[in-house]
Amino acid sequence: MNIPSLLIAFSLFFVAATSVNANPGRDAVVTSRYYHSLISAPSPRLAELELFTTLLPKGADLHHHYDGSLYAENYLDWVEQQNGCIYRENNAVLKAEKFRIEMKPQDLPEAARRICLDAVTARSDSVFHQQLLQRWSVKDYGNHVHRQLPPDQHFFNTFQYFIPLLDFSSPAGLQILKQRALAENVQYLESVFAMAPVVENPLLAAKINALDPAASDAQTDEELSAYAAFIANDPQAQAAIRRYVQMANQAAAGIDDDRFKLRFHAFVFRGDQPARVFAGMAAAFAAAQASSRIVGVNIVGAENSPMAMRDYVLHMKMFRFLKRQYPKVKLSLHAGELALGMVPPEGLRHHVRDALLIAGADRIGHGADIAHETAAPDTLRLMRERGIPVEINLSSNAFILGLQGDAHPLPLYRQQRVPFVITSDDTGVSRNSLSREYLLFASRYRPSYAQLKNAVYATIRHSFLTDEEKQAEMAKLARRFAAFERQIADMVQAGGKMGRIAR
Repeated sequence: MNIPSLLIAFSLFFVAATSVNANPGRDAVVTSRYYHSLISAPSPRLAELELFTTLLPKGADLHHHYDGSLYAENYLDWVEQQNGCIYRENNAVLKAEKFRIEMKPQDLPEAARRICLDAVTARSDSVFHQQLLQRWSVKDYGNHVHRQLPPDQHFFNTFQYFIPLLDFSSPAGLQILKQRALAENVQYLESVFAMAPVVENPLLAAKINALDPAASDAQTDEELSAYAAFIANDPQAQAAIRRYVQMANQAAAGIDDDRFKLRFHAFVFRGDQPARVFAGMAAAFAAAQASSRIVGVNIVGAENSPMAMRDYVLHMKMFRFLKRQYPKVKLSLHAGELALGMVPPEGLRHHVRDALLIAGADRIGHGADIAHETAAPDTLRLMRERGIPVEINLSSNAFILGLQGDAHPLPLYRQQRVPFVITSDDTGVSRNSLSREYLLFASRYRPSYAQLKNAVYATIRHSFLTDEEKQAEMAKLARRFAAFERQIADMVQAGGKMGRIAR
């Protein structure tokens, strides 16, 4: 590390240390005592704690999916604006699927148009509207008895309904998400934004798709190298990458200001054929290298799907291969989003470790199966020593994996001093918020105020911003905490008896 980088790193540490650990002042003391009073009772005072976590500065949200963070109502608005329609029933002859969006109803045959509702009609039909919200999100999934898919399948199925709207909705959608972030006191967002383009070469693809899971590293790299050379030299592939970068830049044009900053992750879908995964991955790395707006590469999709489980190690080797070509590109990888019973036990034994040691991940998304991994103690040590954080998504882990409370691995990560960040995942699908994630963290695991505050600072510390940008965001976060603690101290003073407890 050169001298300027060392100075910047020291400055970041100094800002964080002085903000969290120095003599805090009266407002911070009152805030800490009040927070302790909320969590110290046998049953936390949830209503007051929810106000506290709503007002709390949250720094960054580092595990955030653009399409899954918009609410179903937002998508319904866009169906109306674009004069689309939504099928109200299934009809195999007409290729109609209930709740699926049709963007060009004027091109449908008359019989299909009769069963495709415009957005106004869909909203006015209260039964259909509620059913649509339940299908496009997890609304009402657990609060009454009804026919339903398994939670993980229901969650991941929601995304297929949004696809027709993604091409044109992103500028408006990003503005919605910015305003929500500001309302939640979030100053920086890293969003898994758009799938990287895939340009295929059938001959080279067949060789990658035919790779034996036990193929040697040399054989795997040979086939990947040939495909990577094709991507690098094919005019169609390079044009697709340029269009992707331009799309990302245009979607976020003008969104950064002195209150808010946005960056993207390019992503690939792990449930596809290996060659298509690699083609998209190569394009994602190239796009991240070419654009300061795209700060990382990610992989998404149900980790327990048969194809994702079969090809997991191969995917990690693909990341390793491209990381060598693009060493500056950061990786935040969904790894270990699994629980006992979802897959055979041997499927839980290596995903987090492989993401670290094979792919070279800079952050781990979820890491929920860590207790089942063969070398878990060593993996936890590596994460601690290398400062590699796990992105904690309490709500989605509870819904998809059935992991919550003491069954969630967050206490294990904390006990082993592994860095972690509290993140939101898909608030639109979960019908949730980042503030609620902090409420769950505070009420279930009862961190001290200093620990809660440090968890917020960790979101900036472990972001993929440049060192200079981190320094600026840390200073901004310190100012926000000072204002927050002044606000809480004033509220406590106004609360009379509550004020005496805090003082």
